[in-house]
Amino acid sequence: MDLGEFMTFEQEWAELRAAAAERTAMQTNSIPADGGGGGGGGNDLVVNRDDLGAIGNDAYDLLGRLAKEGDIARPSTFDAATALTNGNFVSGSAVLKVHDFWQTHLKTLLDACAQISNHLDYSKAQHAKDEAKIEGDLARISVLTEYMK
Repeated sequence: MDLGEFMTFEQEWAELRAAAAERTAMQTNSIPADGGGGGGGGNDLVVNRDDLGAIGNDAYDLLGRLAKEGDIARPSTFDAATALTNGNFVSGSAVLKVHDFWQTHLKTLLDACAQISNHLDYSKAQHAKDEAKIEGDLARISVLTEYMK
């Protein structure tokens, strides 16, 4: 194979930089005056999928139900464990372990539901902020590109 067919690193790098600059110029020049991003009009970064909203709502509903209904048996279980222990029954400590185990796992599940619900709300708000920032940045780049012509 002829070594003359190979590009040097500097040649290849210059070619890649030129291609990237051309793509950037084409993308920047295709931004509509109304501020839409990406040349396709409208928002490119949008989080409003119904299934994500449904998951968030389900997590919030589950959180509410678990907070109310997941604790129904706790007082009577604790009372039973105390009564059994006070009556010198060995099973009293086992019932108390079940009570404590349930409380730990209920709290973990409540925290997980709250995190899912809160994270989906946060993500949607953050993506809206990101979209506004990107639109502003692209508008400034467009103005600078026009200025530099």
